[in-house]
Amino acid sequence: MAEKTASGDEAAAIAAAIARFEAEFTAAPAGASVDPVGPWQRQALLEGVGAKQTIQDPQGGGARWQS
Repeated sequence: MAEKTASGDEAAAIAAAIARFEAEFTAAPAGASVDPVGPWQRQALLEGVGAKQTIQDPQGGGARWQS
């Protein structure tokens, strides 16, 4: 089995992904105000995305719910 190490760019991408994960999922410091709307939900609200959206059925069956 050949051993392969990550290139500098790959290592930087992994480090950035870990830092982003830690920033999004670490607990808030004690006493800090907590925003009840998370970053993913806030973006969905800004884009007008709902939990259920109607889409056009490509086979001509009309609109259907996508969930």
